[in-house]
Amino acid sequence: MAEQASNGDDKRQPFGVDDLLALARDRSIESRTRLVEIVGDLFFDAERVLSDRERSHMTEILRRLIHDVEKSVRRALAERMAEESTAPADLIVALANDEIEVAYPILIQSAVLQDIDLIEVIHHRSEKHQLAVAIRENVSATVSDALVETGDSDVIKSLLENASAAISQATMEYLVEESRRVDVYRNPLVHRHDLPPALAKRMYWWVSAALRNHILDSYEIDPTELEEAIEGAVVDLMTEEKVDDPPRRKSAEIAERLGRSNRITPSLLVQTLRQAEITLFEDLFARLTGLDTIAVRRSIFEPGGAGLAIACKAVGINKPDFTSIFLLSRSARPGDKIVDPSELSAAVSLYDRIKVESAMKVLRRWRLDPDFLFALKRLESSRAKRPKSKRPRS
Repeated sequence: MAEQASNGDDKRQPFGVDDLLALARDRSIESRTRLVEIVGDLFFDAERVLSDRERSHMTEILRRLIHDVEKSVRRALAERMAEESTAPADLIVALANDEIEVAYPILIQSAVLQDIDLIEVIHHRSEKHQLAVAIRENVSATVSDALVETGDSDVIKSLLENASAAISQATMEYLVEESRRVDVYRNPLVHRHDLPPALAKRMYWWVSAALRNHILDSYEIDPTELEEAIEGAVVDLMTEEKVDDPPRRKSAEIAERLGRSNRITPSLLVQTLRQAEITLFEDLFARLTGLDTIAVRRSIFEPGGAGLAIACKAVGINKPDFTSIFLLSRSARPGDKIVDPSELSAAVSLYDRIKVESAMKVLRRWRLDPDFLFALKRLESSRAKRPKSKRPRS
């Protein structure tokens, strides 16, 4: 038997199921609110074991009356039911589909909810309901798929930040590709313990410098594999629409004619620079190396001259001619035209160190995307900062 508190004192009277049913016939809000409170108390009365018949009656009472009581009462009931693993499934589902203030504790905690129940909530309730599901403990891969299918970036970001959520390989691959255009996916994706190394390497190309460093610190990455990942990203980028090229300039036409007849020589390049024909030099060098003029311009004006050294080594320009081209190209830079001796020394040192085969490999990648050299420098810088011994990722 349950006990009913009397008005005005703390005395309690026995309260049976028949009394509850009688109270349920009173259609006033006050009576129904009191009824829900009493029945809720009965479910959590540790000193009383309910029979199947009593539990069935009480469940039916709550299911019928739950939407007739104030939200604050439903919220209080939901908070108590959320922790109860033996709570009636029908009642839990009803609370999960209530207003978010009521549904929230159920959605984030109740173990009674099945995947099908959660998917129904995702499909038919609000974004706030979806967000609550996304932060549940141990979200299944099936529920994760339903959350991703909403296309809501906030919901998906919350799911990715939920370390206990299971995400299928196919869905992970999809989200990695989506992270090319949706910035907010990148950080939680890279920090997930279940992100496959192959996908982390793929993301290396388009994430921030900080996330690149995290990838390098968290995965055993073979340099060759990383280069292949970068090349794959470059090829993908090349398939995107490009803006129409501007009209060709006269120097480009000259460079094309000379290139067809194999008359672009190191001595011609040096002569062109000495005559301060910078635009013609850019087009001649672009024709010789297969780079576009933007990449050539960067190699001329960038500090250090690494791009120029690699390109010259790749196309067979000897060291004396490279040195002349380097010194003359420095004078073409805006501002201070004095060559820093340390800059010359570093450029010549790089020219000496790099093998022709390696330079040709970099040049081939650089032809695909002028930003490749920048990516290569960032990679080398990151490697230089890494400790020589690494702990394998578990």
